[in-house]
Amino acid sequence: MRHALSLPPFGELSDPSAIVDIAVAAEATGWDGVFVWDHLLRPVEQATRIADPWIMMTAIATATSRVRIGPMVTPIARRRPLKLAREIATLDLVANGRLTMGFGLGVDSGGELTRTDEELDPKVRGEMLGEGLEILDHLLRGEHVVHTGRHYKMDGITLEPAGRQQPRVPFWLAARGANLTPLKRAARYEGLCPTVITPDRFGEIVDYIAGLRGGLDGYDFALMVTTDHHFDEFEQRGATWAIHEMQPSQSAADVMSVVTSALR
Repeated sequence: MRHALSLPPFGELSDPSAIVDIAVAAEATGWDGVFVWDHLLRPVEQATRIADPWIMMTAIATATSRVRIGPMVTPIARRRPLKLAREIATLDLVANGRLTMGFGLGVDSGGELTRTDEELDPKVRGEMLGEGLEILDHLLRGEHVVHTGRHYKMDGITLEPAGRQQPRVPFWLAARGANLTPLKRAARYEGLCPTVITPDRFGEIVDYIAGLRGGLDGYDFALMVTTDHHFDEFEQRGATWAIHEMQPSQSAADVMSVVTSALR
């Protein structure tokens, strides 16, 4: 099992130098990934100082050479697919092929959707996610994209450069609860990132994804965990990554302490 940090770029961690120091220490102490929360607003009691996750990931990419990086997770529903594709491709070049993209529906915590008049209906956001993923899949493979859908249009666009990794940057999809639609969507790509789940339910999901795909070669199951989480049972059921989620209440010093001690 590989281990990654998930860092909220809020509060003290909105300082780029703090996150870079943590990422450099993580790489030096054996962590396999440093991921960043992708949010624009949060509840006031959680954070008012918020940095841009994409700039943060770029800073991490330039300061490290081995750890994988990526957003966990980006909601396509509040992004424009072509702009997002350009960012993904460019960041993968900066990181020399170390980018993993996490995608999900997004949430309205802190009014991230309501206060900017974004789509609120989760069913519609699910449609936007599915359609957006299809577009990104083709763009990031360097294909010529002609697409007219319910939510997006691409009138003959080819993305160049399309990133370092071939055939493209891997996609991990977030999933929560018992709804099968996110699992079916995730099975079409390279990974699943389930949250709030028991070991038994996780094992069922692994079997379900394997059945949909006809196997699990090259597929990742990235489990969100806390620092005191017992993940051995999940690893036995097929988890390939443990993503240790830091909290907005933690100081930079708290996170650094976790980085330098958790894997010993």
